[in-house]
Amino acid sequence: MIKETEIIRKKLLFRAWHRGTKEMDLILGPYSKENLHNMNFKELLKFQDFLNLSDPDLYKWIISGDKSYPEEYKDIIKDVILSKSS
Repeated sequence: MIKETEIIRKKLLFRAWHRGTKEMDLILGPYSKENLHNMNFKELLKFQDFLNLSDPDLYKWIISGDKSYPEEYKDIIKDVILSKSS
């Protein structure tokens, strides 16, 4: 399980830095680098689903403060916003 978790972390870190838009790379890359090591397996799977969302939607929710995001990702979005402003 530990090896599988580390493999998922590495894949998620790569995906966070290679989104398709430079803006989201620069937001989600550093966030992932700082936070993935603290996530348990369940949280990693949820973050994996989060990364499947479109860049335009993520950008809208994180940058503009639009609150039309799915409730299941509320905690991640708020955490990304807080980490971005630090």
